[in-house]
Amino acid sequence: MGNKIILKAEDLDGYLTENDKIQLSRVSALYREALACYDAAVLGRKQEEKLISLYNEMGGIMQEICRDEKNIRVYSFVMPHESHAQASRLISKLRDVRTGHEEFIYYTQRAYELLFNMAYGMTASGSHAGGVDKNYFFIKTPVTAPVQNYAVHKISNIDDRIMNTVMCVMLRGALLPSMIMSKEIQEYSSEGYVTPFALFKISRDDTKKETNMEYILDLDRSYFDLEALDGKDLVFADPMNATGGSLVTVVKHLLSQGVKPKSVQFFNAIAALKGALRVVRALDNCQVFTLWMDPMLNDSAYIMPGLGDAGDRINGKDATGTGQRNIMQLIADYGSNIAQLYRSQLREIEATVLNR
Repeated sequence: MGNKIILKAEDLDGYLTENDKIQLSRVSALYREALACYDAAVLGRKQEEKLISLYNEMGGIMQEICRDEKNIRVYSFVMPHESHAQASRLISKLRDVRTGHEEFIYYTQRAYELLFNMAYGMTASGSHAGGVDKNYFFIKTPVTAPVQNYAVHKISNIDDRIMNTVMCVMLRGALLPSMIMSKEIQEYSSEGYVTPFALFKISRDDTKKETNMEYILDLDRSYFDLEALDGKDLVFADPMNATGGSLVTVVKHLLSQGVKPKSVQFFNAIAALKGALRVVRALDNCQVFTLWMDPMLNDSAYIMPGLGDAGDRINGKDATGTGQRNIMQLIADYGSNIAQLYRSQLREIEATVLNR
């Protein structure tokens, strides 16, 4: 296997508690009932009413589980009720098979703006951050009559929470979400802090099933400095957390090399209940922030109902016969709009890869 680290699914399941397994079984049983409704060629009123009831029941169980697990934060469970519809509509657009590539990127950007606000705009108790500690921005405007005009804007000072962060990119689908999170950190930092980047090449063996899946970290095709990660707040942004295996593989390897992160934060548009539980059980001082929680995985370890292959929907599919694009090729394919918007982040990523 060369210079590769492998984590097996059975090792991941070893972190789950007996109560976790009971709760996962409860939710899975309800979702299997929902699958029976999908058999109809067209959903009728009877199937719709059944699905509403089942999803409400599954949501109640998942909310109960997350209420007891302080390290799993689900947007619709912790944010004010009036903001729930915004998240629900956004996720529905990401799921929709009719949502094309450009729209998918737009909704991904919006999703991570909401996730950033949930994580950094709220206190640990779930209320919005208050107090008198503010950052002030003096903005020069285009208005010059009768003199040059300025505007004063204030936001909560979160420098102590963001100035120690490193963006850790695990999968190709996580590249753009990581850039979005880094941009948000830069915008809310009083000093315009641009996060360093660590790039990991990890994949899972899709010839295997969920129960015997293997997660493979290719160190020869990864770009990171162990010393630069020690004592840092490691931020991972992956649009989907299905099994949690990729994150656990990366962090466990870093720990084995003597890296002691200050914290690990995992940001997902959608997380499967099982993946979220595995992550917080396997890793100390780790928080999961997710916009939406889905109930279960299928036999191939894909989230249900899910949203398909987020990597392909963000990056576009690789051309047939050309092989998988590397990080630099993906950046080139993002085009000038993305390059201009995230130019500071792209410079950091290019330096990480080229100066290895």
